[in-house]
Amino acid sequence: MFIIIFFIAVWYLSLFSQTFFHHRYASHGAFKMSKGWERFFFIFTYITQGSHYLSPRAYAIMHRLHHAHTDTELDPHSPNFSSNIFSMMMRTRNIYRDIFQGKIQVDEKYTKNLPEWPAFDKWANSTLSRALWIGIYVTIFILLGAAPWMYLLLPIIITMGAFHGAIINWFAHKIGYKNFKLKNTSENLLMVDVLMLGESYHNNHHKRPSAINFGYKWHELDPVYPIILLLNKLHIIRIPKLAPVEIS
Repeated sequence: MFIIIFFIAVWYLSLFSQTFFHHRYASHGAFKMSKGWERFFFIFTYITQGSHYLSPRAYAIMHRLHHAHTDTELDPHSPNFSSNIFSMMMRTRNIYRDIFQGKIQVDEKYTKNLPEWPAFDKWANSTLSRALWIGIYVTIFILLGAAPWMYLLLPIIITMGAFHGAIINWFAHKIGYKNFKLKNTSENLLMVDVLMLGESYHNNHHKRPSAINFGYKWHELDPVYPIILLLNKLHIIRIPKLAPVEIS
């Protein structure tokens, strides 16, 4: 039972870091925060994502490229150019790695206003850091008395960010429903998205990339939206009065 609770906690906490810090903040500038709070969320993201930590900077560049080149060969994670979900995940991983290591020439317009902490990112993306987190997860499983079958959840926890990305980048471009007619294959995967914290409203997001609320219709619950409003009220973040300029 405790292992299931741990799995659910890792699922939602790491997903919150991805959608709040990597996606809405780093990629789209949907809200602002001070350098101090930015560093706080770097650390929060590292703790919640652990062995599958992604650099906010590299992620944001990759995601901006996705919006600029959706469904084309320049899209870092289009299912149109992968034979299956696993090959798409591997292609995405390789592109992320090359962006992080500076092996890909990126136009300057995709690198503006990005969260930067090179030394921290270098450590958090290191093999040693990932190995230490794997050791922590295995220890937690042992201490919580995991049944043998529960160890099947361990590889998912270790690579959970890839699973989050695959669900949206593959399925939300193949099945679902549309609120907006766009020149891409984006779909709203779930009608009420508690599972992916609003990320599955992918068609809505491609229409309004910098919106702080990924939902659009009355039933499209975005669990992160009220948290953003609360953090804004607490002056931890600041929601601009004018929407940021979209990258195209």
